[in-house]
This record gives sequence, C-alpha cells and structure tokens, in this order.
Amino acid sequence: MNQLLLERSTGAVSAQEFARIQASQLIQTTQLSPGLRFDGGEKQVVSDGDDEAPSRIWAHQAGANALAIDIENRLLLSGGVDSSIKLWNLTEFPPIPQYTLKPSAVLSRATSAHSHGITHLSFYPFDSEAFLSSSYDHHLKLFATESQAVSADFDLNSIIYTHALSPIASHLLVACATQHPTVRLVDLRSGSNTHSLAGHHGALLAVTWNPRVEHILASGGIDGTVRLWDIRKSSPALGILDKEDSIGVTGTDGIGRSALSRNTGKSHGAAVNGITWTHDGCYIISAGHDDRIRVWDAATRANTLASFGPTLKNGHLSNLPLVVSPTSQVETGKEFLFFPNEKELLMFDLHQGRLVKRLKVPGPSMATVRSRTGERNVKSRITGLVWRGQTDGIYSTHTDGQIRAWLPKTSTEVDLDIEEEENKKRQAGDNTEAGQRKRQVLDDIFRDLTRQKISFG
Repeated sequence: MNQLLLERSTGAVSAQEFARIQASQLIQTTQLSPGLRFDGGEKQVVSDGDDEAPSRIWAHQAGANALAIDIENRLLLSGGVDSSIKLWNLTEFPPIPQYTLKPSAVLSRATSAHSHGITHLSFYPFDSEAFLSSSYDHHLKLFATESQAVSADFDLNSIIYTHALSPIASHLLVACATQHPTVRLVDLRSGSNTHSLAGHHGALLAVTWNPRVEHILASGGIDGTVRLWDIRKSSPALGILDKEDSIGVTGTDGIGRSALSRNTGKSHGAAVNGITWTHDGCYIISAGHDDRIRVWDAATRANTLASFGPTLKNGHLSNLPLVVSPTSQVETGKEFLFFPNEKELLMFDLHQGRLVKRLKVPGPSMATVRSRTGERNVKSRITGLVWRGQTDGIYSTHTDGQIRAWLPKTSTEVDLDIEEEENKKRQAGDNTEAGQRKRQVLDDIFRDLTRQKISFG
C-alpha cells in the first residue's frame, strides 16, 4: 500500500489507475454480511406446544428465484417460488452492522397476476419507473414500479426461463429464452411477440444483449451451443461459438460487420444455462451443465482457454446468473467473475481462471420452506445474483427463501485486519527470538559439559 501511495504521489500511477487498483483490492475483501437481513413479513407457523421455537424470517417463505436492481442502485426486486414479487429500498439500510429491512411494496400471488413461480426480473434499463417479470406460467409482464400495476401482458405459450432487455438500445425488444427452440422477441412498443430467431435445437436457458452494440445478442440452449445473432438481418444468425476453436474466425469483428458464419460445433458438452458479457463487450462468458466456464473473445469468437478448475457444480434446468465486475472500475484486464456454485459463491480471476475467494453460504444443505401446500425440503443453492454500484457489493437470492448481502470490508474492518496481522507477525517474531535464546542456552550447557574431563576410578 505504501509503495502504491508513493507511485501515485510521484505520478507513476494515474489517478484513474489508482482508483481501479483500490477498487480491485476492495472487491477482494467481499464477505457475507449476516447482520443485514430481509424480512418479507411472512409469519412462521409454530406447532402446538412449540412456543419456544426460535423465530425465523424469510424474504420469500416459499423460496426465492430471481433478483434485479435498478439503474440507480437504489431499488431491489425479488421474485418468489410462490409467484410473489417484492420491492426493497436499499437506501433504507443505515450504516450499522445489524439491520432488518422490510419490503416497501409486495405483489402477492393474486396481485402479481402470475400463477406460477417467477423465473426472472429486470428493471427498465434507463430508469426505475417500470420492470419486467417472467414466469413458469408462460407470461412476460410489464409493471409500473410505483403503482405495481400491470402495464402489458404477453403470453408466449411456453415456459420463459429468462428474458433480457438491451441496456443501450433505442428499440424496446425483449429477448426471451423459452422451452421453444427459438429466441422470442417481444416488442414493448407495438405489443408484438411474433418475431423469432431460429437455429437452436431444443429449449433455451440463457439470452443476453451485447452491452455496446444494440442489435447483437447471444443465446444458449440445451443443445450445448452459444449462438450470436444480428436482429437487423433477414438471416440473423452470426454463427456458433466452438469450444475447439482457440484461434477464432478471421475476417470478422464479431458484431455483424463482414462476419463469417460458423454453423457447426459445440460450445459446451451439455446444456448452456448461463451467458453474460463483460461491460466493455469484449468478452462473452458462458457456463454449462458440463461444469465448465468458458471465456470467448467477442471479436474473433475464439475460446480463450481460461481454465476454472474442477470445483464447479452446475446442473439445474434453469438460468444460471453470472456476475462480472465492471470493466471500468477494476484494473485493466483483471475483472472478477462471481459464480453461484450451489451453496457457495466463487470469485474467479476472469481471464486466468484462478480462484480468488470461496464464500460459503451459511445454513444446512437442505432447507425447509413453506408454501400453500405445506412445508417441504429443498436443496439450498443460489438462484439470483446482482451487482450493486461501483463497489457496493453483491446481493443474492436462495432456495431457502433468503436474500443475502455480500459486501466489501469497511475501512475499520480493514484496519483491524492489518493490526491483527501485524500482531501475529510480532508474536511470531517474539517466539522466534525466544526460541533462539533457548537454543543458545542449551548449546552453552552442552559445550560446558563436553569441555569437562571425565575420569573413571
């Protein structure tokens, strides 16, 4: 740290790079904040004679499936297995370690108009006045945030595993990944949902727009392929990302200009259920049921061959949320990837595949949740992830009905860690000096004994 401050004071490190290095170091201190809790207001059912049972709170008592955050990093949306949707105001968190937040608005099963569990949530990308929800009931719905009224309803006649709205586009096309083997495009302006992108063989589990080019999107399905599309074209397919290709397609910039198409190959050895882009649009990250993460050069579509090791677990027939730290806020070429590995959150160096940190989710591997039909046991795992602000942490939803906050350490906690480390080093040094003195005394005694002449009479 002192060396970094010296380099900044001498101008060897620019102010922007200094801020990025600081942000990278802060992100690496991310840890669970157990004192920040989300209480959805659902009461615990206590059996007769068990009045002394410890009280529990849930964000969603039946389990939580989805999470979204608005562009201002102020509002958080969560969706439940019971089709409920809850709105949380994160600005209500005071700067204290222990606090329980309650929702500012609740859309129950009746008021949300969804009849089955929520699969994905997203805010309108330019402001927080509207949000979208998709569900196992085949419907994509548009809500007004303030009134929670349904503004539009689209029946796609198929389970919608996830949806995506471009963060930069002038068009209002929502790309939907459904049981149907085509990417369904819903136009919020006209209300049309007839446009489809055909090419996959089987259901789609992931879809995401390029964050820098408004007409390019990527999709992944159970056929093990990641496909790129240019929605402007009559033949929109740009080709498949091939895991065997580490060189890439020459003569293309990867975003549809003079693009050469590859229509064969596999991106993963099994279903692809997670796709995201880096914030600068230079890389695509995909995850599949083959327990692999792959990083692709978006310009050439080459597999960068980053290896993330054998610790990955991914086998659920649902969209897998992947979160990458913003490119502009960390050291150049050193983005972090957060991967929901069942009951733990793994932090990787994106380009090297090195495991930086393993964050354990507290609680048993099997959790008890309660729905209209009674209690049931579910395997605990992470179902939703969102990144907040620059270095304001990560929020996650879980099958046990909880929303958890993973926040960087505060300056006070960092100072305490430094002090503790210095104390450990000091104690280790003291122990070393004491040990040296003891050895010296023993050596002196041994020498004195060996110098004496011993006679036997």
